[in-house]
Amino acid sequence: MFRPLMFAALVFALPAEAFTAQNGMRVRPVDAKTFIVEFPSPEAETQYLCAAGDYVIRALGLTARTRIYRASPPPRKQGQGITFTLDASRKTQMGLFTRFGTDKGDEGISAGEARSTYCTIIRLLRDR
Repeated sequence: MFRPLMFAALVFALPAEAFTAQNGMRVRPVDAKTFIVEFPSPEAETQYLCAAGDYVIRALGLTARTRIYRASPPPRKQGQGITFTLDASRKTQMGLFTRFGTDKGDEGISAGEARSTYCTIIRLLRDR
């Protein structure tokens, strides 16, 4: 019974301001399980996954095994961000992301895979 109370306290203590992911993209929480990776520029679609994985691990403090699902339906309109959720019941198709290694057939991706695979690309490009 104590843990749900701690979780509720954590949920209400979530910062209202945006989180800046390691690739520079901004992530804004919607609620405890939903967040929007905002549109910064015409970067590769996979950079949304990098920011989502980084947010889940560093900002929310969840494990790398936490599953991330796309909540806003594809395709993303020009200038729009992408809404992600941790709630499998609110998922939609990953769209373009399904080509990039989602596993378990659930249209989701682990936070660790999103961050380690797609943030690595940014680091390699930056180091050139």
